[in-house]
Amino acid sequence: MRHEKAGQLLTLARMLAATAEGLTLDEMAERLSVGRRTAERMRDAVRDVFPQLEEVDDPPTRRFRIPAGLDGLFQAPTAEELAALAAAGELFAQQGAAARAGALKSLEQKVLSATRAAARRRLAPDLEALLQAETIAVQAGPRPFEDAAVLAAIRQALLSMHALRFRYDGGATPGRVREVTPFGVLFGRSNYLVADEGQGPRNWRLDRIAEIAVTDRPAARPPGFSLQAYADESFGIYQDDTEDVVLRVTPAGADDALRWRFHANQNVEPQADGAVIVRFRASGMLELAWHLFSWGDRVQVLAPPALKATLIAELERALAAHTSVTDVTGA
Repeated sequence: MRHEKAGQLLTLARMLAATAEGLTLDEMAERLSVGRRTAERMRDAVRDVFPQLEEVDDPPTRRFRIPAGLDGLFQAPTAEELAALAAAGELFAQQGAAARAGALKSLEQKVLSATRAAARRRLAPDLEALLQAETIAVQAGPRPFEDAAVLAAIRQALLSMHALRFRYDGGATPGRVREVTPFGVLFGRSNYLVADEGQGPRNWRLDRIAEIAVTDRPAARPPGFSLQAYADESFGIYQDDTEDVVLRVTPAGADDALRWRFHANQNVEPQADGAVIVRFRASGMLELAWHLFSWGDRVQVLAPPALKATLIAELERALAAHTSVTDVTGA
């Protein structure tokens, strides 16, 4: 129990050293899942060990922080943390995300180089054992395009709040030069730049962007725009009319549905007959229809009619392709 309390105090110290604004007592209590009085006692205990803890007036509250950070003695990584970092880099590499994989590898090297030699020697056997015992199963799917030069230009434009110009080998007029206001990047099964050419935000595939450059024209995304909220409007990547989706998962698939996330803002309702009703609001009916193929007869579309029509059309298209093709196996 004493070790557990010491671990909580060190966790709090790290939190206070990792924030520039500081934390209020209520924020400490929330992050540590303790009461406010317990948070006060923990803050006082941290102050005893780290007298550099300072108070920042932020009426009507006060914030606390450790401005100079923590000594490396308190910051040594664990084997589990380093293994998780290596696994994340390997996952990015397998997905074709070379730029982010390289960034994580560089971070791993920096963490190790900042770790004391004795701690590195102590970590080495456990880290090697974990890396050999854990791996990532390769899943079928597209390999997202991730060119370091393209990402660097996008990030420069976002940070400097300037427009981007590039040739776009997609859309209705492939090869046309576009000038857009960048809003952010969506990483996923495919990677997209979210940007506005004058008609509101839309998605631009990174693998179709060429000759990209940051312009001198100032361009900032609208105040209040949330990239996460924009992404949450759709199922997957595609954006079209937003619909109220209602799915009925049969009792045979209920257990899977209760552990499945169809959408970030879904509502799941178990039914008396053992079925599950899933509700959410989203766009991207074509991509949702493709996903529902994997559920077979365990999912029924109750709404909207557009999703049901899209699913039926895709089923008919697949059926036509497989009933009209000549058997080339000779069987």
